[in-house]
Amino acid sequence: MVADNKTVKKTDNQASIKPLIDITKSDMDKVNKLIIAMAGSDVEMIPEVSNHLISSGGKRLRPMLTLASARLFGYQGSGHIKLATAVEFMHTATLLHDDVVDDSDLRRGKSTARMIWGNEASVLVGDFLLGQAFKMMVEVNSMDALSVLANAAAIIAEGEVMQLAAAKHLTTTEDEYLKVINAKTAALFSAAAEVGPIIAGCGQQERQALKHYGTSLGLAFQLVDDALDYGGNSENLGKNTGDDFREGKITMPVILSYIRGDETEKKFWKQSLEEGKNDDDALAHAQKLMQQHHSLEDTIKAARHHGNEALKALDGLAPSKEKAALCEVIEFCISRVN
Repeated sequence: MVADNKTVKKTDNQASIKPLIDITKSDMDKVNKLIIAMAGSDVEMIPEVSNHLISSGGKRLRPMLTLASARLFGYQGSGHIKLATAVEFMHTATLLHDDVVDDSDLRRGKSTARMIWGNEASVLVGDFLLGQAFKMMVEVNSMDALSVLANAAAIIAEGEVMQLAAAKHLTTTEDEYLKVINAKTAALFSAAAEVGPIIAGCGQQERQALKHYGTSLGLAFQLVDDALDYGGNSENLGKNTGDDFREGKITMPVILSYIRGDETEKKFWKQSLEEGKNDDDALAHAQKLMQQHHSLEDTIKAARHHGNEALKALDGLAPSKEKAALCEVIEFCISRVN
């Protein structure tokens, strides 16, 4: 639970996403109906692939951020429903594409779409969902909202390419990796939060507050995912534990462990991530080294830092149930690692 409006910190009570779910429930019911409608197609495979991932149990945090941020500023229209749905479609398309790039077999405890229908279908259905997302953005008739989300789509693609270029390269620095996740993950969180005040007719101050909130929340979220891949479980992570390791991804725990390791340890990391010698025994050794060098602990500290930045971004806003829910979801995202 967030104890005050200054610092995100651990408490005895598990933080909850429930306040955010409660305040967006009626709107999310509309979003879910629109998701079903817009994922439909006369081409039978499109709704099959779309619904496989859409119905797989994700919390739909990103569209809830759009809905809550619009209501935070008193928005009374219906445009936030289409924008929230567009945000979810952008996220779903990214997951479909990511699973192909990463050769992933499991997503949220289920076989990935690529394992059932193949890589080609996954990529093309992802493209279909992106097209539907932009159609809904245009229908809202807000050039500013369209600009923010279109820019996010381009940044996300850049982030994926940056991550692909960094894969298996142990020379990747902390700053370089933060740039990757800022683009790959935080950009959509940021856009999802910023379009709320945009359609509510707010000025730059409110827009910047929610933009910074979303960016910082997205960074915290991804850093926790980095730690969960080595110290969590598949239920919290939404994929197999150790997938990042097996795919040769250079994430924050790896970077910290490599920098802090001796020559023997550096050789192990090169063999595991650059040469692909990454069986279960190697994963166990990697986890041992991370524990030895406090790499997971420091990754969570970094996540908590960005969580605090997200909290500070909302400081100037008047108290409300929407603000309280947005504050609590920060600690919820970080506490997934507990």
